[in-house]
Amino acid sequence: MASILSILGDFPQRLATFLDRPGFPWKSLIVGFTLANYGLESYLSFRQYRILQHKKPPKVLEDEISQEKFDESQAYGRAKAKFGLFSGIYGQVQNLAWIYYDILPKLWGVSGVWLARYLPARFQGEITHTLVFVLCQIVISSILGLPLSYYSTFVLEEKFGFNKSTVKLWVTDKIKTLGLTIALGFPLLAAFLKIIMTTGNQFFYYLWVFALVVQTVMITIFPIFIMPLFNKLSPLEPGKLKEGVEGLAKRLNFPLKELYVIDGSKRSAHSNAYFYGLPWKKHIVIYDTLIEKSETEEVVAVLSHELGHWSLSHTTKLFGISQFQVFYLFALFSIFIDNKSLYQSFGFHKEQPIIVGFTLFTDVLQPTDAIIKFFMNILSRKFEFEADAFAVRLGYSKELAKSLIKLQIQNLSTMDADWMYAAYNYSHPILPERLGALGWADSKKGVGKVAKTEDSEKPIKAADREL
Repeated sequence: MASILSILGDFPQRLATFLDRPGFPWKSLIVGFTLANYGLESYLSFRQYRILQHKKPPKVLEDEISQEKFDESQAYGRAKAKFGLFSGIYGQVQNLAWIYYDILPKLWGVSGVWLARYLPARFQGEITHTLVFVLCQIVISSILGLPLSYYSTFVLEEKFGFNKSTVKLWVTDKIKTLGLTIALGFPLLAAFLKIIMTTGNQFFYYLWVFALVVQTVMITIFPIFIMPLFNKLSPLEPGKLKEGVEGLAKRLNFPLKELYVIDGSKRSAHSNAYFYGLPWKKHIVIYDTLIEKSETEEVVAVLSHELGHWSLSHTTKLFGISQFQVFYLFALFSIFIDNKSLYQSFGFHKEQPIIVGFTLFTDVLQPTDAIIKFFMNILSRKFEFEADAFAVRLGYSKELAKSLIKLQIQNLSTMDADWMYAAYNYSHPILPERLGALGWADSKKGVGKVAKTEDSEKPIKAADREL
């Protein structure tokens, strides 16, 4: 027994030694992973593009969506697909250029020279060097991303009537985002590095606890300090909608603290609703566009779906899975952090910056990331069906179905999808699948009628815990 424990205890070190082979072609491996991932996503996008060329909507939607709206939705989907293709190529060219021309070691060297020239010696060291290095990366990436961001907002979204932003607001958002990244991200990055540098080989335990604390704090401060920088949250005015939502929350014992309306129309015509907060104090946020374009009962139906996620502990389960993923990520990084062959493959022969090692390590994980994404989307779609069924049990089947159709039309969302593309990319089932699960009967068979399901007769039971 003791020998088995000894072997298991030595396994991480043995694996680290095995992977640190002089001359191992890490650069070629990462380039191969990157191109394979891009090839997979491009193939799936091509399959989806063929669906976007269909001339008729799915049968279940034939009497719900006009031919004009369907054509517009298809055109919007094709425009986004073409933009995605171009932005994907643009991103790949950047990635390969950074690798081929050894931009990382050169940028690390330049940032070190700037640091030595302009800052006193007491402010120098790996942490300060890393902050300057990352700032340079952020500035370069932001500049390179400006053309695509501008086109997406003021050409693509504008063409289909969704953009409500102005150039001034767009620029202001960019500046605020950069400021927040520096103000919040840099202290967290410094703490990340300090933990690794001071806690030895078991640093991943401490990093995991640190990440958990940061997530909890962010849940608290985000709506109070960060969200108001971009959007205005106003208390929902008294009326039928407020009464309906509060009644729903009371029915489910949902710890509702406040109901807000967010001015999403300031930037976009898209609609949404969500909740956030700590387990004992939740806040519901409804987009003004959703209120404007939907009936009161339809908005309540959408929220019944969202509260279904809470009642069925979906958010708790996803949070637990995410914590496992974070722990597994940091634990694996402890195996790669001192891998000299990995650093040397990318031009770091004399130094092994922690942030560079972490970046390259995440690149190595691309195949597992793709697998995790696939299975997480399967789980997410399962949760969406369950939340829909929960709304049905609450008696909102008809209103939810009508609301889903309205949202699909208003947002010009894709009406159909290639099965393989949807399986890999979609966190939500497509509309025909959701309507089928809801038992929706089209207009010719009975306007707004939903078939009674077995679940609709079951009692409602809220989950015992939630985060």
